[in-house]
Amino acid sequence: MTMHHDLDATAERLFGWTELRPEQRDAMQAVLDRRDVLAVMPTGSGKSAIYQVPATLIDGPTVVVSPLIALQQDQIDALRDSGAPDAVAINSRQGAAENDDSWEAIRAGRAKYLFVSPEQLLKDELVTELAGLGIGLIVVDEAHCVSAWGHDFRPGYLRLADAIERIGRGDVPVVALTATASPIVRGDIADHLRLRDPLMIAAGFDRPEIRLEVLTFQEEQRKHAAVLDAAADLPGPGLVYTATRREAEAYAAQLRERGVTAAAYHAGLRASEKDAVHRGFHDGEYSVVTATSAFGMGIDKPDVRFVLHASVPDSLDSYYQQIGRAGRDGDPAVARLFFRAEDLSLAKFFASGSADEKLLGAVFRAVGSAPKRLKQLREDLGVRGRALTHSVNLLEQAAAVTSTARGFVAGDGTVGEAVRRAVGIAEAAERVDKTRVEMLRGYADTTDCRRRNLLAYFGEHLGTPCGNCDGCEETDQPDTGDSALPLNTAVNHREWGHGVVLDGEPDRVTVLFDEYGYRTLSMAAVEEAEVLQIVDR
Repeated sequence: MTMHHDLDATAERLFGWTELRPEQRDAMQAVLDRRDVLAVMPTGSGKSAIYQVPATLIDGPTVVVSPLIALQQDQIDALRDSGAPDAVAINSRQGAAENDDSWEAIRAGRAKYLFVSPEQLLKDELVTELAGLGIGLIVVDEAHCVSAWGHDFRPGYLRLADAIERIGRGDVPVVALTATASPIVRGDIADHLRLRDPLMIAAGFDRPEIRLEVLTFQEEQRKHAAVLDAAADLPGPGLVYTATRREAEAYAAQLRERGVTAAAYHAGLRASEKDAVHRGFHDGEYSVVTATSAFGMGIDKPDVRFVLHASVPDSLDSYYQQIGRAGRDGDPAVARLFFRAEDLSLAKFFASGSADEKLLGAVFRAVGSAPKRLKQLREDLGVRGRALTHSVNLLEQAAAVTSTARGFVAGDGTVGEAVRRAVGIAEAAERVDKTRVEMLRGYADTTDCRRRNLLAYFGEHLGTPCGNCDGCEETDQPDTGDSALPLNTAVNHREWGHGVVLDGEPDRVTVLFDEYGYRTLSMAAVEEAEVLQIVDR
């Protein structure tokens, strides 16, 4: 019996899946071969199967790191509805007795899957308990949260690699899953989670059932009125994404005045209020939710008919993730961006975070030669929140501090050297971030097939016009033909260094450079100046 046969037979016997997709099977086989996996696959394409099936063929429990309790519960319920082994969770909403029962089920082997949040996995007592269980597989769900370039960045995810090492990495494979990640985010995920020679799978970014549209405005007042008209007139249910909490509340109130059952959702609401909006939208009580980007993970509603963006998001990563909540039932849906060029200044503001040199120096000195955990650094420096996490992360990327099982240890260099290297890394990240904003501008401004433009950002080439966007409707779009350079070709630019070809046409290519981000280059200019060289692999 071959291992592939084991996977297919297990998938059918325990889960009722009669056929596995090639990318699912490849990822599952990698897990059984004790290899790390990074899978980028749309919602509904069977990402969870990648760990659920091989977990039943591996000794020891599987730990699933999932950011939202609602997401955890959905997956636990789905597993319990199948023939798979039991699944339990350890989280703050459960009482002590329920958490104790979960631990006992895992210890006794009655449960195979243990769901925890990233913040919980940073607790010493939980890591110590897991280290003694002989973990067989570790899964990081919604892995884009580990990336500062991702659309749902969670600082708690940055220390996951440390927790995984303390649990006992050995030959335990790590599976990172996300529905959306551009090439730069994929690289960031692999680096932050310290994945070892991971199998990279990125499949199926195209969502042809979603019509893509952009409406451009000069005046904020007219744009606001157009958003209200669309949200009131388009067949729902639908989502309206806004830049601020105030806008979310204002749009919801104005839609209610028009007789639309609308609710606002943002990070300023209490947990009970957020839950009520989630439930109300899912159950049909609300036909429209106006929300900031806080309304994202955990939405499992297949019949969303429209997603409107009242303001530009911070990147095409965020945009793709948010419009992907439409049309999950396969029926037609609309994604419409209401674009005003001035709004990009807000996106650029969020993309312009720089390093705090004073704090970097203070952190390096505070770390010293004796291992210190983040908690101790917070107490020593009196600094909380993302500023400290960001500084520690930069110093670690600069190899100025090292993470050990007992905490962070400073290297041998001087404070000045450590700060210079960390600032250099931050400046490179800032350059890349600003090009991502420009890619967003390019999507809004293009008169070509809009879907082709969007997919190119994720490294997927669409040679034939989609026929389901406003660009295709307004002009006849030609087939682009082959790229001047093959996709995924490694190149070196005289000024911008190493990069990878993401997309191209006969006369131009889009390259993602490691330190300078996304650049679209004219092949005529490239050939004339001889600035680009192909790198042999």
